[in-house]
Amino acid sequence: MKKLYPLIFACLLGCNEATKKITKPAVVQNAPNRTSLIVLGNVQDAGSPHIACKKECCRELFQNPDDTRKVVSLGVVDPENNRKYLFDATPDMPEQLKILKDFLPKNKNEIVDGIFLTHAHIGHYTGLMYLGTEAMGASNINVFSMPVMDSYLRENGPWSQLVGNQNISLQALNNKEEISLTSNLSIIPFLVPHRDEYSETVGFKIIGPNKKVLFIPDIDKWHKWETNIIDEIKQVDYAFLDAGFFSEKEIDNRDISEIPHPSVLESMELFADLPSEEKNKVWFIHMNHTNPLLNPESEQSKLVLSKGYNIARFKNLFEL
Repeated sequence: MKKLYPLIFACLLGCNEATKKITKPAVVQNAPNRTSLIVLGNVQDAGSPHIACKKECCRELFQNPDDTRKVVSLGVVDPENNRKYLFDATPDMPEQLKILKDFLPKNKNEIVDGIFLTHAHIGHYTGLMYLGTEAMGASNINVFSMPVMDSYLRENGPWSQLVGNQNISLQALNNKEEISLTSNLSIIPFLVPHRDEYSETVGFKIIGPNKKVLFIPDIDKWHKWETNIIDEIKQVDYAFLDAGFFSEKEIDNRDISEIPHPSVLESMELFADLPSEEKNKVWFIHMNHTNPLLNPESEQSKLVLSKGYNIARFKNLFEL
């Protein structure tokens, strides 16, 4: 096993680093003219600042909010076919949809041509509430989901009301079955192990005309997955991977076994023998409010970059 003393030392800097010297990533000014992916959020389900958090990482943000801290979501636009899609419906969905609309101004659809859901945890599907009677009162927005997620939405309020009122139109996904969205874009969902209280959990392979993307915002541990993550990284151009915690030391008020995620330290150890071009495909995403990677200037962020990996930032743009 490789020694991680420098990494462990860095993680001990703790939650304080998450808000010091915050530097916002550059905002993409121009709408893309090719099929592209836009990072619309990189924070774990409950956001940053986090409800009831008394740590320094949240105290400052309650006083001075950082408007780049959105819950994890990806947007994909295909200008040639005038289509736009959203991956996960977060509590920050209204602003995220506005950003996505600005990236494809010719598309007159006020929402999107489809929303893909990974699972039924609060940061990944509750944005659907904005499509209902109390908000937009949308009409037949395509929502793509796996069988258990589909049943959960149909059989439980308030989501069943969205179905009954035809605010959303549920579209079936099946494990490892590819669906074609446009001449430039197709999607493959695949099951991953996670806390599946209400639905199964999936990641997505997003296939553009020239490049492929792996999106796994939530997974329990890499070794619990029947698929080898290293093999999957080798098959794509970009891999957006769960980075809930930089280190398990961040959680001191709950049983970490109840919220298992591969820590960034664990993932970097697992990927340590990959050649540099493979490491460079990795983009860490879905960071807990305590995760110092949320701060681009933290020592932990600098460490991750020095090891050859990347950290997904709000409005990062990738041509597909």
